[in-house]
Amino acid sequence: MSPTAPTPPDDESDLDAGLYVFGLLDEVDTARAAEREVHDPAFAAAVAHWRERMAELDATAEPVPADDALWQRIEDAIAAPAAAQAADRRSVLRAGKSGWLAGFWQSLPVWRTATFAAASAALAIGLVTATRQPSPIMVAVLLTDTHRAAAVVDIFADGRARLLPLESIAVPDDRSLQVWTLWDRAHGPVSLGILDRARQIRLPVENLPRTIPNQLFEITLEPKAGSPTGRPTGPILMKGTTSPTL
Repeated sequence: MSPTAPTPPDDESDLDAGLYVFGLLDEVDTARAAEREVHDPAFAAAVAHWRERMAELDATAEPVPADDALWQRIEDAIAAPAAAQAADRRSVLRAGKSGWLAGFWQSLPVWRTATFAAASAALAIGLVTATRQPSPIMVAVLLTDTHRAAAVVDIFADGRARLLPLESIAVPDDRSLQVWTLWDRAHGPVSLGILDRARQIRLPVENLPRTIPNQLFEITLEPKAGSPTGRPTGPILMKGTTSPTL
Protein backbone atom coordinates (compact mmCIF):
# COMPACT_ATOMS: atom_id res chain seq x y z
CA MET A 1 0.00 0.00 0.00
CA SER A 2 1.50 3.28 -1.07
CA PRO A 3 1.99 6.01 1.57
CA THR A 4 -0.61 8.75 1.71
CA ALA A 5 0.52 11.98 0.09
CA PRO A 6 0.62 14.98 2.44
CA THR A 7 -2.35 17.29 2.27
CA PRO A 8 -1.50 20.38 0.16
CA PRO A 9 -1.00 23.45 2.35
CA ASP A 10 -3.65 26.16 2.38
CA ASP A 11 -2.83 29.67 1.19
CA GLU A 12 -1.84 30.90 4.66
CA SER A 13 0.44 27.93 5.30
CA ASP A 14 2.05 28.43 1.92
CA LEU A 15 2.53 32.12 2.75
CA ASP A 16 4.12 31.21 6.09
CA ALA A 17 6.42 28.74 4.34
CA GLY A 18 7.49 31.43 1.90
CA LEU A 19 8.12 33.93 4.69
CA TYR A 20 10.16 31.28 6.50
CA VAL A 21 12.30 30.60 3.42
CA PHE A 22 12.78 34.30 2.72
CA GLY A 23 13.87 34.88 6.33
CA LEU A 24 11.12 37.42 7.00
CA LEU A 25 9.91 35.89 10.28
CA ASP A 26 11.04 37.02 13.70
CA GLU A 27 12.97 34.69 16.01
CA VAL A 28 9.89 33.24 17.70
CA ASP A 29 8.00 32.55 14.47
CA THR A 30 11.16 31.20 12.84
CA ALA A 31 11.53 28.68 15.67
CA ARG A 32 7.87 27.71 15.35
CA ALA A 33 8.23 27.28 11.59
CA ALA A 34 11.32 25.11 12.04
CA GLU A 35 9.43 22.91 14.51
CA ARG A 36 6.43 22.76 12.18
CA GLU A 37 8.65 21.76 9.28
CA VAL A 38 9.67 18.67 11.25
CA HIS A 39 6.16 17.58 12.28
CA ASP A 40 3.89 18.91 9.48
CA PRO A 41 4.49 17.09 6.15
CA ALA A 42 2.35 19.54 4.16
CA PHE A 43 4.20 22.54 5.56
CA ALA A 44 7.55 20.80 4.99
CA ALA A 45 6.55 20.20 1.36
CA ALA A 46 5.66 23.89 0.96
CA VAL A 47 9.02 24.90 2.45
CA ALA A 48 10.83 22.53 0.10
CA HIS A 49 8.87 23.94 -2.83
CA TRP A 50 9.88 27.52 -1.99
CA ARG A 51 13.52 26.51 -1.46
CA GLU A 52 13.55 24.81 -4.85
CA ARG A 53 12.12 27.92 -6.51
CA MET A 54 14.81 30.05 -4.90
CA ALA A 55 17.63 27.56 -5.52
CA GLU A 56 18.97 29.43 -8.52
CA LEU A 57 19.39 32.61 -6.49
CA ASP A 58 20.88 30.68 -3.57
CA ALA A 59 23.48 29.17 -5.89
CA THR A 60 24.56 32.48 -7.40
CA ALA A 61 24.28 34.92 -4.50
CA GLU A 62 27.41 35.55 -2.46
CA PRO A 63 26.61 35.99 1.26
CA VAL A 64 27.56 39.45 2.55
CA PRO A 65 27.07 40.14 6.27
CA ALA A 66 25.13 43.30 7.13
CA ASP A 67 26.90 45.77 9.38
CA ASP A 68 25.40 47.20 12.59
CA ALA A 69 24.43 50.46 10.91
CA LEU A 70 22.38 48.65 8.27
CA TRP A 71 20.58 46.53 10.88
CA GLN A 72 19.77 49.67 12.86
CA ARG A 73 18.26 51.34 9.76
CA ILE A 74 16.20 48.23 9.07
CA GLU A 75 14.95 48.08 12.65
CA ASP A 76 14.06 51.79 12.63
CA ALA A 77 12.16 51.38 9.35
CA ILE A 78 10.01 48.46 10.48
CA ALA A 79 9.57 49.41 14.13
CA ALA A 80 5.94 49.04 15.22
CA PRO A 81 3.98 49.17 18.51
CA ALA A 82 4.10 45.94 20.53
CA ALA A 83 0.32 45.64 20.23
CA ALA A 84 0.57 45.63 16.43
CA GLN A 85 3.19 42.88 16.56
CA ALA A 86 0.84 40.69 18.62
CA ALA A 87 -2.19 41.23 16.35
CA ASP A 88 -3.24 38.60 13.84
CA ARG A 89 -5.26 38.82 10.65
CA ARG A 90 -8.50 38.21 12.53
CA SER A 91 -8.09 41.53 14.33
CA VAL A 92 -8.60 43.30 11.02
CA LEU A 93 -11.98 41.62 10.56
CA ARG A 94 -13.01 42.18 14.18
CA ALA A 95 -12.25 45.89 14.06
CA GLY A 96 -15.28 48.14 13.90
CA LYS A 97 -15.98 50.36 10.92
CA SER A 98 -14.42 53.39 12.61
CA GLY A 99 -11.24 51.48 13.45
CA TRP A 100 -11.02 49.21 10.46
CA LEU A 101 -8.48 51.23 8.51
CA ALA A 102 -6.25 51.75 11.53
CA GLY A 103 -6.48 48.04 12.36
CA PHE A 104 -5.55 47.17 8.82
CA TRP A 105 -2.39 49.27 8.72
CA GLN A 106 -1.31 48.20 12.20
CA SER A 107 -1.71 44.50 11.40
CA LEU A 108 1.68 42.79 11.32
CA PRO A 109 0.37 39.95 9.11
CA VAL A 110 -0.81 42.52 6.57
CA TRP A 111 2.67 44.02 6.44
CA ARG A 112 4.22 40.56 6.22
CA THR A 113 1.92 39.67 3.34
CA ALA A 114 2.76 42.90 1.53
CA THR A 115 6.48 42.42 2.16
CA PHE A 116 6.33 38.84 0.95
CA ALA A 117 4.44 39.84 -2.21
CA ALA A 118 6.95 42.58 -2.98
CA ALA A 119 9.90 40.28 -2.35
CA SER A 120 8.38 37.56 -4.53
CA ALA A 121 7.75 40.02 -7.35
CA ALA A 122 11.29 41.39 -7.19
CA LEU A 123 12.80 37.90 -7.17
CA ALA A 124 10.55 36.79 -10.02
CA ILE A 125 11.61 39.77 -12.10
CA GLY A 126 15.25 39.03 -11.29
CA LEU A 127 14.88 35.40 -12.33
CA VAL A 128 13.09 36.30 -15.56
CA THR A 129 15.74 38.90 -16.36
CA ALA A 130 18.55 36.48 -15.61
CA THR A 131 17.09 33.60 -17.59
CA ARG A 132 15.38 35.34 -20.50
CA GLN A 133 17.46 38.41 -21.23
CA PRO A 134 19.74 37.42 -24.13
CA SER A 135 23.36 38.46 -24.23
CA PRO A 136 24.70 40.25 -27.30
CA ILE A 137 27.02 38.33 -29.59
CA MET A 138 28.66 41.52 -30.90
CA VAL A 139 29.13 45.00 -29.47
CA ALA A 140 30.18 48.30 -31.01
CA VAL A 141 31.31 51.07 -28.65
CA LEU A 142 30.73 54.43 -30.34
CA LEU A 143 33.44 56.95 -29.46
CA THR A 144 33.49 60.72 -29.83
CA ASP A 145 36.38 62.56 -31.47
CA THR A 146 37.90 62.87 -28.00
CA HIS A 147 37.76 59.06 -27.63
CA ARG A 148 34.97 59.17 -25.04
CA ALA A 149 32.48 56.28 -25.08
CA ALA A 150 29.11 57.90 -25.88
CA ALA A 151 26.92 54.96 -26.97
CA VAL A 152 26.87 51.19 -27.40
CA VAL A 153 25.32 49.10 -30.15
CA ASP A 154 24.39 45.54 -29.12
CA ILE A 155 23.91 42.84 -31.76
CA PHE A 156 21.98 39.71 -30.74
CA ALA A 157 22.01 36.17 -32.12
CA ASP A 158 18.58 36.57 -33.73
CA GLY A 159 19.84 39.54 -35.78
CA ARG A 160 18.35 42.29 -33.64
CA ALA A 161 20.36 45.41 -32.88
CA ARG A 162 19.94 47.95 -30.07
CA LEU A 163 21.40 51.41 -29.49
CA LEU A 164 22.16 52.34 -25.87
CA PRO A 165 23.30 55.96 -25.37
CA LEU A 166 25.77 56.51 -22.53
CA GLU A 167 25.37 60.28 -22.36
CA SER A 168 22.94 62.99 -23.44
CA ILE A 169 23.54 64.99 -26.61
CA ALA A 170 22.50 68.61 -27.13
CA VAL A 171 20.49 68.67 -30.35
CA PRO A 172 19.44 72.06 -31.82
CA ASP A 173 15.73 72.45 -32.62
CA ASP A 174 16.40 72.45 -36.36
CA ARG A 175 18.63 69.36 -36.27
CA SER A 176 18.34 65.61 -35.66
CA LEU A 177 20.59 62.71 -34.83
CA GLN A 178 20.88 60.11 -37.58
CA VAL A 179 22.20 56.59 -37.04
CA TRP A 180 24.15 54.88 -39.84
CA THR A 181 25.82 51.57 -40.51
CA LEU A 182 28.40 50.53 -43.09
CA TRP A 183 29.36 46.93 -43.84
CA ASP A 184 30.60 47.43 -47.42
CA ARG A 185 32.27 50.59 -48.68
CA ALA A 186 31.18 49.80 -52.19
CA HIS A 187 27.55 49.85 -51.05
CA GLY A 188 27.94 52.90 -48.83
CA PRO A 189 26.37 53.81 -45.47
CA VAL A 190 22.72 53.03 -44.74
CA SER A 191 20.49 55.05 -42.43
CA LEU A 192 19.02 53.24 -39.42
CA GLY A 193 16.82 56.05 -38.18
CA ILE A 194 16.46 59.65 -37.07
CA LEU A 195 16.33 60.72 -33.42
CA ASP A 196 15.38 63.98 -31.76
CA ARG A 197 17.60 63.12 -28.79
CA ALA A 198 19.89 60.40 -27.51
CA ARG A 199 17.69 57.51 -26.36
CA GLN A 200 17.57 53.74 -26.40
CA ILE A 201 16.07 52.35 -29.61
CA ARG A 202 15.92 49.13 -31.56
CA LEU A 203 17.82 49.52 -34.81
CA PRO A 204 15.93 48.24 -37.88
CA VAL A 205 18.54 45.91 -39.37
CA GLU A 206 16.16 43.10 -40.31
CA ASN A 207 16.26 43.88 -44.05
CA LEU A 208 20.03 44.41 -44.15
CA PRO A 209 22.78 41.82 -44.52
CA ARG A 210 23.57 40.13 -41.22
CA THR A 211 25.83 42.22 -39.01
CA ILE A 212 29.47 41.18 -39.20
CA PRO A 213 32.60 41.91 -37.16
CA ASN A 214 34.21 45.30 -37.87
CA GLN A 215 30.94 46.70 -39.21
CA LEU A 216 30.80 50.47 -38.74
CA PHE A 217 28.06 52.24 -36.78
CA GLU A 218 28.00 56.01 -36.42
CA ILE A 219 25.75 58.91 -35.45
CA THR A 220 25.81 62.22 -37.31
CA LEU A 221 24.10 65.56 -36.81
CA GLU A 222 21.74 66.16 -39.73
CA PRO A 223 18.89 68.49 -40.75
CA LYS A 224 15.58 68.05 -38.91
CA ALA A 225 14.16 65.64 -41.50
CA GLY A 226 17.41 63.75 -41.88
CA SER A 227 20.11 63.78 -44.52
CA PRO A 228 18.74 65.10 -47.84
CA THR A 229 21.14 62.93 -49.84
CA GLY A 230 20.67 59.55 -48.15
CA ARG A 231 24.31 59.73 -47.05
CA PRO A 232 25.87 61.37 -43.98
CA THR A 233 26.27 65.11 -44.52
CA GLY A 234 26.70 66.52 -41.01
CA PRO A 235 29.51 66.16 -38.50
CA ILE A 236 30.13 62.70 -37.09
CA LEU A 237 29.33 62.81 -33.38
CA MET A 238 30.46 59.26 -32.57
CA LYS A 239 31.41 56.06 -34.32
CA GLY A 240 32.69 52.54 -33.69
CA THR A 241 32.97 49.08 -35.20
CA THR A 242 31.55 45.77 -34.00
CA SER A 243 33.56 43.16 -32.16
CA PRO A 244 32.43 39.67 -31.05
CA THR A 245 31.75 39.33 -27.33
CA LEU A 246 33.55 36.71 -25.24
